[in-house]
Amino acid sequence: QVQLVESGGGLVQPGGSLMLSCAASGFTLEHYNIGWFRQAPGKEREGVSCISRSTDVTYYAGSVKGRFTISRDNAKNTVYLQMSSLKPEDTAVYYCAAEWDPSWCRLTSHFYNDAWGQGTQVTVSS
Repeated sequence: QVQLVESGGGLVQPGGSLMLSCAASGFTLEHYNIGWFRQAPGKEREGVSCISRSTDVTYYAGSVKGRFTISRDNAKNTVYLQMSSLKPEDTAVYYCAAEWDPSWCRLTSHFYNDAWGQGTQVTVSS
């Protein structure tokens, strides 16, 4: 069974850091493009970052560039999203998604069709 499970969310003060994990089961993550998305209440889901299969080329949304870092640990079959200098506007449910497509990763949700995780809540508040 193909499955993605996110973890690492929680409550953090503005300026703090969190690391989210996206663990895969039933397939090998390094063969897939992986995207991180987030959705805040009343807002549309938005792409945050992604890492491409094979090349590990990465992309970031402008709102998180310089603060978030995506990485992959093939031995653990896990992709991470290191989030620093967190702001209240980063509050959302964060999802990871997988797509086998041989092209580079994208920050659009409809590109990802192979697996989605259930999400992990990130709340940035004092």
